[in-house]
Amino acid sequence: MAFVLAGVSDTVSAKEDAKWLQWVTQQFETIAGENEEINLQEFKTALNVKEPFFAERFFALFDSDGSGTITLQELKEALNLLIHGNPMDKLKFLFQVYDIDGSGSIDADELRTVLQSCLRESAISLPEEKLDQLTLALFESADKDCSGTITFDELRDELQRFPGVMENLTISAAHWLKPPTAQPCPYRPRPLTSAYWHNHRSQLLCLTAYVGLHVLLFALAASAHRALGVSVMVAKGCGQCLNFDCSLIAVLMLRRSLTWLRATWLAQVLPLDQNIQFHQLMGYVVVGLSLVHTVAHIVNFALRAQSESSPFQFWELLLTTRPGIGWVHGLASPTGVALLLLLLLMFVCSSPCIRRSGHFEVFYWTHLSYLPMWLLLILHGPNFWKWLLIPGTLFFLEKAIGLVVSRMTALCIVEVNLLPSKVTHLLIKRPPLFNYRPGDYLYLNIPTIARYEWHPFTISSAPEQRDTIWLHIRSQGQWTNRLYESFKASDPVGCGSKRLSRSLKMRRSQRRPQVSEMSLENHQFCNIKCYIDGPYGTPTRRIFASEHAVLIGAGIGITPFASILQSIMYRHQKRKHICPNCQHSWMEGIQDDDMKLHKVDFIWINRNQKSFEWFVSLLTKLEMDQAEEPQEGRFLELHMYMTSALGKNDMKAIGLQMALDLLAKKEKKDSITGLQTRTQPGRPDWNKVFQKVAAEKKGKVQVFFCGSPALAKVVKGHCEQFSFKFFQENF
Repeated sequence: MAFVLAGVSDTVSAKEDAKWLQWVTQQFETIAGENEEINLQEFKTALNVKEPFFAERFFALFDSDGSGTITLQELKEALNLLIHGNPMDKLKFLFQVYDIDGSGSIDADELRTVLQSCLRESAISLPEEKLDQLTLALFESADKDCSGTITFDELRDELQRFPGVMENLTISAAHWLKPPTAQPCPYRPRPLTSAYWHNHRSQLLCLTAYVGLHVLLFALAASAHRALGVSVMVAKGCGQCLNFDCSLIAVLMLRRSLTWLRATWLAQVLPLDQNIQFHQLMGYVVVGLSLVHTVAHIVNFALRAQSESSPFQFWELLLTTRPGIGWVHGLASPTGVALLLLLLLMFVCSSPCIRRSGHFEVFYWTHLSYLPMWLLLILHGPNFWKWLLIPGTLFFLEKAIGLVVSRMTALCIVEVNLLPSKVTHLLIKRPPLFNYRPGDYLYLNIPTIARYEWHPFTISSAPEQRDTIWLHIRSQGQWTNRLYESFKASDPVGCGSKRLSRSLKMRRSQRRPQVSEMSLENHQFCNIKCYIDGPYGTPTRRIFASEHAVLIGAGIGITPFASILQSIMYRHQKRKHICPNCQHSWMEGIQDDDMKLHKVDFIWINRNQKSFEWFVSLLTKLEMDQAEEPQEGRFLELHMYMTSALGKNDMKAIGLQMALDLLAKKEKKDSITGLQTRTQPGRPDWNKVFQKVAAEKKGKVQVFFCGSPALAKVVKGHCEQFSFKFFQENF
């Protein structure tokens, strides 16, 4: 039995009432069993709340006869009162929840107890002193007559001061019991609408060109062999398409070349941000064409073997070199079988269940089969070497450059910070010629963790920071967990007292903003060898060319935006001038050749309070840099969301959210993060967020997202509703 606080229409039809009460009756009978009564423990289990205080208060109010159990009749009477009662009845329910001793008024201690339970229910941890401040802020605001207690009328008047709270209170008081409803499907624009075309035109054009080229290649090859029968026509047509696909598929993963293309006009035409998706699509096409190609040849061999004029049996045509099929010693058939087996092995080992289940090495080593596959393809088909000549040269050239650059000089991890939620913050000594842009990523190899594994991570430091490169690594897999655990040990490899002095000396010479809060036991200096390969570009390179950029980071998805925000801060400081006489400060025009931004909205969504500690100091610094500017003139606006926190439409959080608002207004900072920006509970209402962005009319809006794929689909759907260009971090 799931009890959910929800905001629904205050007017409920009789039909809906009957259906709802029927559902409640069914759920009650399921839990109550034969005795047709629910005790407190069963009620707590059914209510599914973190904090027992609210379950106990609701139970006491529903148990009208004080018998210690709730009957179905008592439940129906209470629900009918909440549904059909007037607003005062519904407010009275909330007041009774807060009036723990039933005295008819709420004293400061009762309010503190309620707020403490609200904090636990929302998974918010605050010091006792802060809880006292929240209690006093709300109590002093509500206790108008300074009597030392809050009466029902005073609570009602206080609720009316907060827009929307009164309405949400009456709604949730009437409907705190609600059957689970199906989640509404996210907006999905139909293909070929203007909104869909706006975000997918380059992909659609390339996909159309890709399909058209395959049709042309197939038709030309098939028509050239029409005299040999249908099976040969199909085999040759598929073979010609495979020549193209097998030579191009690896080129889509040339990160260095793609990074160079992002700096050219081709970035506006080609879907460079979808290179991995196109690589995967081409992989499926290769497997499909290979199977059709093989079946067509099998049919052809079967027909030839049945012919009286053929001196070879079916198995000889399929598996041996005796028939002399092929341009190199009759190797076409044996190499074809070997190619199909290698391809199927690579295909199976590339599945998500292999890559994401701690068997990355299986995926990595089997994916290296493309090298023997290319060799076999050259032996298998007489024309493949011509298709491979240019792409293969480009591929091996890039790989050679990457190998030389990445292994030329070993770098050192000089500092490690272990952050909440198992995040490892690495500081790597920056090589002299390592030039990158905000939002770029690199591949990291740490031989002491895994000698042959390279993993991609976004660079979280700004390019203007010359001494070190920062990486924030969330422990989500085998390699990242080994990394975190190795530094969590008391004496990790490479760390020691002798190296501490050298690291301290280097650290003191650095000038950088403090980004992460850490304790001494989670902060280590070391000298661990590592290698990097990069940098490589991402869609976020377009941010500085945008007019109005909306940056959305979910959890550790903030890392590319941390680099961007720091870069913005450096550029912001560069434009800031202070008069030596009067100390008056002013800013140069924010638009220039490098940064055309008029406005930046940064949205950070975290599940828990601890995650905000990763970059709270950076965000505080950004707020301080804009403190002297008027609110409407600030080009950077922060929006913090904590999904575990309950909102004002939830009876278990109304008092807490009101107190947080009052204290934030008084102290000019948020109690959860310490920022000036108030942390909002729950998830963003994307319609409201994007409506506000569109209403500002600061220029063409582009949305940049880094986070979970599920949330990316939701955000992308809303962007298409508003015709905003959407970019997703994808590597």
